[in-house]
Amino acid sequence: MIKVTLVKSLIACKPNQKATAASLGLRKIGDNFTAEKTAVLDGKLNVISHLVKVETVD
Repeated sequence: MIKVTLVKSLIACKPNQKATAASLGLRKIGDNFTAEKTAVLDGKLNVISHLVKVETVD
């Protein structure tokens, strides 16, 4: 399980980065979610890695 938190603004981001964050449910700074680590999720996090903080949850 991983916990993902949006830590930077989406205002000046590219449209594909905004869409990726929205697909993960991250709309405002401080929004977070917890999910199982999968290949699809890893790909999405790779696109917005500079905008989020990823933590491992036991």
